[in-house]
Amino acid sequence: MNKTHEWPALHRLDLNLFRVFEVIYRERNLTRAAAALHLSQSAVSHALGRLRGQLGDPLFVRDGRGVAPTPLAEQLAPGILDALDSLQRSVGRLQAFDPQRDRRAFVLNMPEQMEPVVLPAILAQLRRIAPRLEVRSSSVHWAELKLELIAGRVDLAIEIARPTDAELRQQLLLRDPLCVVAGPGFSGELTVERYLAAEHVAVTSRRRGICVEDLALGHLGLVRQVRQHCQHYLTAAQLVAQSGMLLTMPRRYARLLNAGLGNRLLEMPLELPPVTLNLYWSRQAEHEPGNRWLRGQLLELGRGEGGLVVPS
Repeated sequence: MNKTHEWPALHRLDLNLFRVFEVIYRERNLTRAAAALHLSQSAVSHALGRLRGQLGDPLFVRDGRGVAPTPLAEQLAPGILDALDSLQRSVGRLQAFDPQRDRRAFVLNMPEQMEPVVLPAILAQLRRIAPRLEVRSSSVHWAELKLELIAGRVDLAIEIARPTDAELRQQLLLRDPLCVVAGPGFSGELTVERYLAAEHVAVTSRRRGICVEDLALGHLGLVRQVRQHCQHYLTAAQLVAQSGMLLTMPRRYARLLNAGLGNRLLEMPLELPPVTLNLYWSRQAEHEPGNRWLRGQLLELGRGEGGLVVPS
């Protein structure tokens, strides 16, 4: 016979402890939970101990370098998370956000190679309408990004479109067709055969693996010759100007980066899908006024003719 769990009366529970439960459940690590809560690890351990006593269950047990939820914690988690989320939405609707007067720092995550072209466009927009706001750029890899968004250490993220889950929200930011950048000495027509025979410089922040355009070529059964990898499009454009290599990159960014290099912008000789960038944020930040306002500004920039690029 299953043992019935006896619950304490609600008035005997310290409801503040459920926020600690939420963060430990998401982080699976007491040290990271303490950092997210801006508490000491001993304070988090003490709070967890109190909640364990009130609920009569360990809730989290050691698991390698972190902790894992007990079956009871897994059973409780959906209701606790939904209740806290509902409370956050209710409070968020009462909060006002004035971009002209409020002083606030937002953390915006984006791939390193995008920062030189995207961040100046965002700052140029905000300087006009929100002079007291700061945008801090970060570059957290996708594997850690979900936790950073949920914990509130990152407010918004610009990333290549990819599948996610219900903990994150996403919206299309922009689509940018690919083009080919060639050096000033390039002449003649760029055919498929010439494109595949040429040496290429590829831009990626990954230590290993292939680029998005190589994945697309692979789906067509084609392979190009990548001679050089680098982290930033600006570096790649400078390499192209000094060599006979080709660079495949989003067209909007290519127009800006190559303006003073004398490089040529050529049409792709074959059809590849455009680069699709999405804006990501956490479920908890969905109704937070400041986050919602900044999302609107970024989406407006993405829809504009420049598309998150400062006009040259």
